[in-house]
Amino acid sequence: MRDESTTEELPTGADSRLDVATKPDTVPEREFTVKERSQAQVVFKRFLQHRLAMISLVVFILIVLFAYIGPLVWKFTPGYISEDNSAPPSGTHPFGTDAVGHDTLAQVMRGTQISLQISVLIAIFATIVGTIWGSIAGYYRGWIDTVLMRIADLILTLPLLAVAAVLAHQVGGTWWLIAVVIAGLYWAYVSRVARGVVLSLREKEFVEASKALGASDARIIFRHLVPNALGAIIVNLTILVSIGILLETALSFIGFGVQPPDTSLGLLVSNAQTAVDTRPWLFYFPGVFIILIALTINFIGDGLRDAFDPQQTKVRA
Repeated sequence: MRDESTTEELPTGADSRLDVATKPDTVPEREFTVKERSQAQVVFKRFLQHRLAMISLVVFILIVLFAYIGPLVWKFTPGYISEDNSAPPSGTHPFGTDAVGHDTLAQVMRGTQISLQISVLIAIFATIVGTIWGSIAGYYRGWIDTVLMRIADLILTLPLLAVAAVLAHQVGGTWWLIAVVIAGLYWAYVSRVARGVVLSLREKEFVEASKALGASDARIIFRHLVPNALGAIIVNLTILVSIGILLETALSFIGFGVQPPDTSLGLLVSNAQTAVDTRPWLFYFPGVFIILIALTINFIGDGLRDAFDPQQTKVRA
């Protein structure tokens, strides 16, 4: 027979567990939390971990500051003519002067401005046109795809530099018209990339769900397919910036690019080609900036490509 006066001892902590069990409104404290990050945060973190891309980004930002902030603080303008003709680099003229007396540093700043503006406009214009063109072709397929891609193939078969030189000569050497001419020949490359990505995305479940909900073709293309292809599009945009500055340099070097009194890095190199042995600073300083811009943009593109791959919307931290 059990003695009622005898109390049974409970293990340590049992009272608290019983209290939790008998109080349904009490929620146990979580021991850990799971944090979700968006795709943009994941891409940004991966890009920060790409050392060469980060170094290139810093260098490119410094070049942009040099081109746009430098003229505001530098004492000479591109059109200023000093009494120091063909002077080598010095404290007064860090990049030297040309035969007329123009300060080379001021001219390189202005030339970098124009070259950057041309290359960026080429990249933006060609990317927009090529993305729309390729997305429509990849989504509809059939005869629409055939017609649109044959037109793009026709553009790709043209001798780019020769056609760009003739068209640039017709527009008179204005920098933004030169950019439009070059972009009008390069959008076909972007359309190929966009079409390939859209062809793979159009079979995904979210596209079928959008169709079932009654979404229009335009909404599916521009609200679902293009944003999901943004990784490849951005990488190609950076590559086009590099290609644009090299092509502008080539056009200006052969005399079909930017025309005086304005200037560009390509035009500065072209004007100094006969003075490489006597006044090498006129040739090498703008040449170094061309190389730096092209290399940094390429490395930034490599970092973005690695950051966007593999594709995923959310991951657990």
